Amino acid sequence: MKNLVVLAYSGGLDTSVAIKWLQDNCNFEVVALVADVGQPGDLEVIRKRALANGAKEALLVDLKEEFVEGYIAAALRANALYQGKYPVSTALARPLIAQALVAHAHEYGARAVAHGCTAKGNDQVRFDVSVALLDPYLDIIAPAREWKMSREEEIEYALRHGLDIPVTKSSPYSVDENLWGRSIECGLLEDPWYAPGEDVYEWTCSPKECPADPLYVEVVFERGIPVQLDGVSLSRVEILRRLNQLGGTYGVGRIDMMEDRVVGIKSREIYECPAATILITAHADLESLVLPKDVLDYKRGVDYLYADLIYSGKWFSPLKEALDGFISITQERVNGTVRLKLECGRCVVVGRKSDYSLYDPALATYGKGDLFSHQSARGFIELYGLPMRTWALKGDEADEEALGQ
Repeated sequence: MKNLVVLAYSGGLDTSVAIKWLQDNCNFEVVALVADVGQPGDLEVIRKRALANGAKEALLVDLKEEFVEGYIAAALRANALYQGKYPVSTALARPLIAQALVAHAHEYGARAVAHGCTAKGNDQVRFDVSVALLDPYLDIIAPAREWKMSREEEIEYALRHGLDIPVTKSSPYSVDENLWGRSIECGLLEDPWYAPGEDVYEWTCSPKECPADPLYVEVVFERGIPVQLDGVSLSRVEILRRLNQLGGTYGVGRIDMMEDRVVGIKSREIYECPAATILITAHADLESLVLPKDVLDYKRGVDYLYADLIYSGKWFSPLKEALDGFISITQERVNGTVRLKLECGRCVVVGRKSDYSLYDPALATYGKGDLFSHQSARGFIELYGLPMRTWALKGDEADEEALGQ
């Protein structure tokens, strides 16, 4: 009797080849798991592709709500941008898919799970570490780490075995998509000097095609989570879909960056993240209105670390869980409305308001109605500058004494 393995199946080249490879090289029967995390396209077609490529069974699992409520919401409240740019869209879905793999491995009595990640990528770390924590007794198989095929050779292998694959040699990009963003790599993009053509982008319009007039949108947050868009209460999934569409129309959310992979190599990556860009921009701005300076300054460091933990596959780590507690407390007053202007690849905040705003016009104004105590400023400055004054005086005294000797 053949052993059973549950494979995270994306429908792409690597996982399509992996089905046949697992059968021929490991004597496994394959249950393909297609995770619906909000990626566009007909996922039923992808499920049927797994069956056509030899899977014993193919499952389509809807994870959109869990992805948004349990993962995207947490990343948004942490303003998670890896190395200050990337909204960790692909990275964020991996621990959720790992959970689904483990759950279905238990259901089917499988002794192993598998994924299509390569030895140079980050996703292998995210899947392997997450699975090991959730069930350390499951075997983890990564065919693309073991076979000796280049991407071009994989395509030839698929064609030779009659596999249904979605790429050709003339379009060798590797793409991953979910509600939080789209990532593109490989092919000509591996040259950091190469300027991506418009064929790379699908979610965002070229600057030449953006509408001439800007668009204003308003997002209402409750405890750091978006609940309304332009005055209309919508589900979080619908808010993301709507902002991806609106932002994409205005070319918002294009990212071209050199990033540091977990395995220690530099990588050139292209991303399209319209909704993530808009919401993180709005959320961070609202925080600047309602959080005290010391909390805000400290949280910016936590935000950077949080993004790094997600990117590095440590979603289930004790440190990430501890940071969740801190972030949750900071979000209690992140309630309010942010108005943004979208125009030709840009997203800028043009207004914000909150019942918890720490901005007091009577203290900030230079006009009539100014309630700031100007007389107190001199005494404050004397005390505030006392350490610096003391430093300077002591330095002068020491210098004079040294010269006198």
